[in-house]
Amino acid sequence: MGGGRWAAAGALLALAAGLLAAGSASEYDYVSFQSDIGAYQSGRFYTKPPQCVDIPADLRLCHNVGYKRMVLPNLLEHETMAEVKQQASSWVPLLNKNCHIGTQVFLCSLFAPVCLDRPIYPCRWLCEAVRDSCEPVMQFFGFYWPEMLKCDKFPEGDVCIAMTPPNATEASKPQGTTVCPPCDNELKSEAIIEHLCASEFALRMKIKEVKKENGDKKIVPKKKKPLKLGPIKKKELKKLVLYLKNGADCPCHQLDNLSHHFLIMGRKVKSQYLLTAIHKWDKKNKEFKNFMKKMKNHECPTFQSVFK
Repeated sequence: MGGGRWAAAGALLALAAGLLAAGSASEYDYVSFQSDIGAYQSGRFYTKPPQCVDIPADLRLCHNVGYKRMVLPNLLEHETMAEVKQQASSWVPLLNKNCHIGTQVFLCSLFAPVCLDRPIYPCRWLCEAVRDSCEPVMQFFGFYWPEMLKCDKFPEGDVCIAMTPPNATEASKPQGTTVCPPCDNELKSEAIIEHLCASEFALRMKIKEVKKENGDKKIVPKKKKPLKLGPIKKKELKKLVLYLKNGADCPCHQLDNLSHHFLIMGRKVKSQYLLTAIHKWDKKNKEFKNFMKKMKNHECPTFQSVFK
């Protein structure tokens, strides 16, 4: 994919964002959207007509994407902001992994499409680039690229959305780290909360040993205290074993010293319990203390997995 495509498509989105920034809310009530409603809905029926709304600060996937207003229903057929937030929240941990420079723009072009007279979908080549870079990371968490984001759904030659940050080139794409992705976590209270909400279970754990097994790291607990049981039955806790998917040969620095207690989060895939995030249990750390306080009162959004 050439730098010219990045620049041209980037200019398109920049122009759209500039138009929105210049106009007042009343100018974007979608009068012109109504005339093109058939093209936007593509034969689907919605209970509400398309409308332009502010991107809320708690839509963390897209609140800093570069424009401030989005259209509902979005291009994934979510009709309410509550539904958008629920579905988008499961993608935030992946965004934090920096697996591709265009991940946020690609996802937000669908979850929070920019307000224009007609829908503009992401370019197929952008979808393919994000998929090819991010699906290997997703597999560490037991996920595969979901059906709803199949790249052949998106346009190849038509006007489409793609964007990189200013002065970015393909060569500036972040180099993949060698650390196992579930172990490469930012120690910020908000990031830990996001992982907690995207995970099915959470445990305070002392680890007995770590082994390699069939390309995975097998983690055998010594002591464990459930913070969020999710799919784990209480009778299963005693014999619980965790797996770091595809993690046999990538480093996980938290597991270099097993003398600590850990905060471990994960999800169940088939018959395995997969580790999706790990932090040293450190009450002296300011961010970890903030996480502990927030966890007591924080309500995670409830949603069906978008990765099925």
